[in-house]
Amino acid sequence: MAAKQSDIQIRKDRILAIVISRYIKTVSPVGSQYITEEHDLDVSPATVRNILADLEEEGYLSHPHTSAGRMPTERGYRYYVDHLMDEIQLLEEEKRRISQEYKRHARQLEDLMEKTSQVISDLTHYTSIVSLDDDNEHKIICKGTSYVVGYPDNTDILKIQAILKLLEEKERLMELINRTLEEKIKIYIGHEMALKDMESCSLAISRFEKNGVKGRIAVLGPTRMQYDRVVSTLEYISQMLSH
Repeated sequence: MAAKQSDIQIRKDRILAIVISRYIKTVSPVGSQYITEEHDLDVSPATVRNILADLEEEGYLSHPHTSAGRMPTERGYRYYVDHLMDEIQLLEEEKRRISQEYKRHARQLEDLMEKTSQVISDLTHYTSIVSLDDDNEHKIICKGTSYVVGYPDNTDILKIQAILKLLEEKERLMELINRTLEEKIKIYIGHEMALKDMESCSLAISRFEKNGVKGRIAVLGPTRMQYDRVVSTLEYISQMLSH
């Protein structure tokens, strides 16, 4: 008896899957004639009609009055998704296309960050730093390092070398600009950065977020930097990136 009941359930599942798959493709009610003619179920047309009636009675299918066919209900879709839906394997061509699109998107994003960093540096005449946090992948871009030679007031060559060295160390640079940022723009002046090599510098940091991608934009300059120009530049660019 249990085996017979199992066979019945298998048939019902198969027919429900056929109806839902067909309806998804055609958006038209599916009739028993299509099921018996297009699928080898080894059952009579009468049995198919009875199973369709059972599925409708159980709430998995509905029967529009203007059609002889049936269409899935929300309960039918839920059962299909939970129990009947086969795992779809992407074709190699589809995988390749997705990979290409992702790489293209990544390149565009990096190009944008490169351009942003260059624009900030050109506008402020200081060193710009842009960090990007995309899917747990951290990128950092630094432009305008040549301006560092004008930062220390006494043009101390050792101080210049120390600043340039830090700008080459990506991890330290990330720590520097990814500090807690509660306000729109945070400015660290001299000793506030708590970095001995940066005591002659100031750092202004802003942030942006777009479509799940987060980042920081920063300007590193001398303590005598044009703070008003730097702040207005960061405000505008961070707003532009976010919108």
